[in-house]
Amino acid sequence: MTTGLLELPLNGLHAELGGKFVPFAGYSMPVQYAAGVMAEHLWTREKAGLFDVSHMGQVRLPLDQASALERIAPIEVAGLAEGRQRYGFLTNEAGGLVDDFMIARYADCFVIVINAARRAEDLALFEKHLTGFEVITDRALLALQGPLAESALARLLTDVATLRFMDVRRLTWQGSELWLSRSGYTGEDGFEISVPVAVCDAFARALLAMDEVAPIGLGARDSLRMEAGLPLYGNDLSETISPVEAGLSWGISKSRRPDGAKAGGYLGAEVIASHLAGEAARKRIGLVPEGRAPMRGGVPLFLSETSQTQIGEITSGGFSPSLGHPIAMALVQSDTDADAPIWGELRGKRHPMRQVDLPFFKTSYKR
Repeated sequence: MTTGLLELPLNGLHAELGGKFVPFAGYSMPVQYAAGVMAEHLWTREKAGLFDVSHMGQVRLPLDQASALERIAPIEVAGLAEGRQRYGFLTNEAGGLVDDFMIARYADCFVIVINAARRAEDLALFEKHLTGFEVITDRALLALQGPLAESALARLLTDVATLRFMDVRRLTWQGSELWLSRSGYTGEDGFEISVPVAVCDAFARALLAMDEVAPIGLGARDSLRMEAGLPLYGNDLSETISPVEAGLSWGISKSRRPDGAKAGGYLGAEVIASHLAGEAARKRIGLVPEGRAPMRGGVPLFLSETSQTQIGEITSGGFSPSLGHPIAMALVQSDTDADAPIWGELRGKRHPMRQVDLPFFKTSYKR
């Protein structure tokens, strides 16, 4: 294992399963198992993959802090129904993205899941604007993803079939309370499950004992989310990229838009309103490089093989196991024609790419 890093509650199990560890967001995490990234990716698309995402932060927020959270996030929090979850993001004064997150509403509190790499920044913002929040330290977080996720999980928790996409519920397994959401980061149907650390090993082993469930590492998680067109903070999202530029306008609640009942009133509202009105300088797009060579983050982009004017750069890229060819997401000038050919410069040579709609691979959420 990698030393000098935080360890997940299940790192012993990952080692037992043959996990290969790498540093990620300050944690030692399994990037793959013996089967390899390609096989793990395809297994998740066809069956059910179990991911350990316990590095992500879990935060409990009192219900009376809904309005306070709305001052740092352009989403409807107070109106989120009990038993439902919403995607959201924290913004800064410049309209950039501090982080993206999931927020679930239960009968007695909200639960927010934040990115591990942005924990310090998020908590600093919470300290400044929120009161009474609590960082949860006694729960692991697992994700079971894939077309067989429901049938597998139903053998342990009989009520899961009644959940629809973005529903949340508390269920009991062997006397311990689990917090479930029907959501994920792969484009597949599936669940994210907050499990008490004391029982997370037993729960994970109960799932892995099923023939259709296999452990999946960070490598496949990344290729799965890219196929689904889902952005990753630090690659496709940053404090200098607005939600509109990132292609996340849909995540700004109707009530928080310029003509909404609770318009503005959050950090960066004026900048984001101008971007919603068409003034964003950049946009996130999907690209398919010609040939088999992947183009990864940082590759500069041009409109021709000889142009000296850079129009943007790739933010995420790699090989798509499901499609059998490379894919990439990029941030380019907003006036770039949707049909324009794009050229990426890799090791001093230009390579042609074509623009495609996101996602690359059709999602299969249970709505």
